[in-house]
Amino acid sequence: MANVQAVLSALQVFSRAPEKAALEQANTWLQDFQHSSDAWATCNVLLLSPEAPPAAKIFAAQTFRTKVTYDLADMSSPDLLQLRETLLKALETYHAGPRNILVQLCLAISGLSLQLPAWDDPVQDMIDAFGRNPATVPALLQFLTVLPEEVTTNTKIPITDDEYKERAAKLLTANATKVTDLLAMYLQAPGATFTVQTQIFNALSSWLAAGEVVAMSLLNSPLIPYSFQALNSEELFDSAVTVVCDLIHETQEVEDNMPVIEVLVPQVIALKPKLAEYNEDPEKIRGLARIFAEAGEAYRSLLLHHPETFFPIVEAIGECSAYSDLDIVPITFSFWMRLAQSIGKRPSVSPLFMDAYRALMDVIIRHLHFPADLTTLTGQEAENFRSFRHIMGDTLKDCCYVLGTEQCLMAAYDRITRELARPNVSWQEIEAPLFAMRSMGAEVDPNDDQAVPKIMDLIPSLPAHPRVRYAALLIVSRYTYWINKHPDYIPYQLQYISAGFEDPDQEVNAAAGQALKYLCQDCKRHLVEFLPQLHSFLATMGTKLVQDDKVQVYEAIAYVISAMPMEQAAQSLRTFSLDILGHVHALAAKTIPPTKDELLSITHDLENLEVMLGVIQAVGEHLPASCQNTHQEAWAVFEPFLAKYGSEYPICERTTRVLRLALTFFGNALLPILPSVLSRMVSCFEATGFSSYLWMAGKIVGRFGNEEDPTLRLAFKDVYERASNKLVLLLQDKTPQMIPDVLEDYLQMLLQMIEFTPDVFFPSPAFPIGFRVAMAALTLVHSDIVFAALDLLRTIFSHECLEPNSRPPPPKFPIYAAAIRPVVEREGQELTALLLAGLVGDFPEESIPMVATIFRVLGGLWPTQLLAWLPPIVQQLPPTVAPDQAKSVFITDINSAIQSADVEKVKYAIRNLHRASRKARERRRAGPLDG
Repeated sequence: MANVQAVLSALQVFSRAPEKAALEQANTWLQDFQHSSDAWATCNVLLLSPEAPPAAKIFAAQTFRTKVTYDLADMSSPDLLQLRETLLKALETYHAGPRNILVQLCLAISGLSLQLPAWDDPVQDMIDAFGRNPATVPALLQFLTVLPEEVTTNTKIPITDDEYKERAAKLLTANATKVTDLLAMYLQAPGATFTVQTQIFNALSSWLAAGEVVAMSLLNSPLIPYSFQALNSEELFDSAVTVVCDLIHETQEVEDNMPVIEVLVPQVIALKPKLAEYNEDPEKIRGLARIFAEAGEAYRSLLLHHPETFFPIVEAIGECSAYSDLDIVPITFSFWMRLAQSIGKRPSVSPLFMDAYRALMDVIIRHLHFPADLTTLTGQEAENFRSFRHIMGDTLKDCCYVLGTEQCLMAAYDRITRELARPNVSWQEIEAPLFAMRSMGAEVDPNDDQAVPKIMDLIPSLPAHPRVRYAALLIVSRYTYWINKHPDYIPYQLQYISAGFEDPDQEVNAAAGQALKYLCQDCKRHLVEFLPQLHSFLATMGTKLVQDDKVQVYEAIAYVISAMPMEQAAQSLRTFSLDILGHVHALAAKTIPPTKDELLSITHDLENLEVMLGVIQAVGEHLPASCQNTHQEAWAVFEPFLAKYGSEYPICERTTRVLRLALTFFGNALLPILPSVLSRMVSCFEATGFSSYLWMAGKIVGRFGNEEDPTLRLAFKDVYERASNKLVLLLQDKTPQMIPDVLEDYLQMLLQMIEFTPDVFFPSPAFPIGFRVAMAALTLVHSDIVFAALDLLRTIFSHECLEPNSRPPPPKFPIYAAAIRPVVEREGQELTALLLAGLVGDFPEESIPMVATIFRVLGGLWPTQLLAWLPPIVQQLPPTVAPDQAKSVFITDINSAIQSADVEKVKYAIRNLHRASRKARERRRAGPLDG
């Protein structure tokens, strides 16, 4: 057969090391082949041909599975029954493997059984065909393993909910007892190999996980004792662990399953001595930890009601938590969290549980210790350990929930004081309980007057090791809510934080910055009197701080200023701002070119000002007297600064962000200078092409677009037209893919204009340019930009000026409509092509309603043109993402909707085409060689 040779040739490409283009070509050809009706017969030949290479046979099996999932609708009932015989014959041929072929054939048979009601009892037929001969039993067990998984998880199989419910009940529920009896029989059969026993356990796990086996049905089954006995076998241990966990999970409805629980629990408790026996085998401990944790979670209520019987499970879980391998320890964390929640709902619990959580806290603090030699950890290992410490910190919060935060904090405190009393104590012994205190900080009562004061008194006396100081500073930042209620501690904390900034270790500096930020944020009213001290600190230490730390200091100061009375806040902000603006002015006045360090320093200054304005936002509805002229003074500094350095990208970014926050701070007081600001923004954009200038212009339109001042509206028009003309020039030299940020900020500016200044937006000669730019943006694979473009287009198409209205429209509506119509008629065909290409391509899922709205308007207002545009456009859509049948249905549906004058049906046509395309793309995304 010609197709056989073609498949072999395409597969041969993957066995070599060809160029990427050759791989992609072969991959595409194989995907197209899998879609074809010839694939059924060709793959059958490949599977049954002894001469076919292994790769071809695997591909054939995968193709059968894929076509059963997607293409059974193309076949008649007799053909489906013939397909069943083909697959069963292939399974008989490959009953001994290779496993990858066997699994694919079993998946195909499972998928067929779900979709073929004429196959009355697939499970019994498979048992009859493959369950009598020991040689074919492994094939049957593989089928029984994948059947529940395929039926319950393969959502790509195209059947209705009712069909699924009926067929799943027939395949799974009706056969559950039969299958478990069969598995028990095979398990007890003489000569059953470890391989077969493993398959039996895997099949049982699959049916348990699918929820098809009722635990009570196994009460007298040998499967339960055999599962526990298998834990003694090296070969069966892993599969037995999974089965035991699944059995326990299925009995979590305690009242319904007590007889089975009474069988399971003694056998689970009997495993506890094995924790000592297997102490040197982490994989065995991992399996036992899974079993104990599953039992603990499933039987929480029994643990609490009957600790005399069930508490050994808690003890076993505690031993697993204490194990040295930190990959195993987290298996237990969910249990401790859920048990803590259950304990919290009870008026009293056995002291045994309190002791268990005390022991757990000691264990966790021990696990928190960094190794004595940090160089033994690789960079990734160190990062993983740091991340895991925070997870362990959550378990400490569970301890607080049970024991009370004060008791837990005092345990950590006592541990530190004991260590400090010893000579030559290592920093790790101090740092670990400090980290524990930080983790428990969220549980601290702001009014606590027992534990936290002792901790606060302890901090200044801690060793000066950088890791210890780092941990202590982060405790300060975590306990600032408490410090706010105890302001007497603020001077001491400020001293400790200040010393942190002077430490040579940069991580300690960063922790000091964080501590200062949160102290000022949460205790801002108490810190107002310290503002001069903070200003002096900046003056003396500012040049020594790295920028990240300096930003945190400015943010901290801003929090304090935000707590001041309005006039005082304005004056304080002015003081700090003038320091920065003085630097900006000095650079703008500089007659020689600045150095790179000077430019970097000024961007840092602007970042600091931005952070302060971001925290303070505004100082009231009306500007205080000290701020009346500040905006004009500031713009008198920024305007020449941008004229001179606006082509430096970092300065552009930082300055526009500061100006954006100034809109909020100064509000309408800015109106007199806004035309000048807009003019500078568009001039800078024309000179540089930097998108941030458009972003800033858009923010001004969005904030002040409703203002009727003629000078301001002329400034809006000037920005719109000059920016649009600049964009035309940019797109002559660059593709849309090269300037996505410019397109996005331009479109966002237009969205503000169409909402607030439609009188500027529509009549302008820039309108056709804006429309074209939105179309160009549709070619990008960038969700935010596509959303902005579609949002703009939808807003244009759904504007009220286009709606037929019996009442006289507003005076400007005919002008708007006269601007829109010729643009749509000129660009409509290309727009339609772009919309459909995106619909079956890369448009984000959430954007499809916008596409449907645009098509609905096109169908209502331009029906003749749409019907003329669509056929050649739809024809050109790639069949790989728009199947021919779906394209034909789409054209028919659009014609029907327009001819019946029911344009709402256009939306349904769009959605149906999108659904068909998504299904085709999902199929291809899997790849022809994926299992």
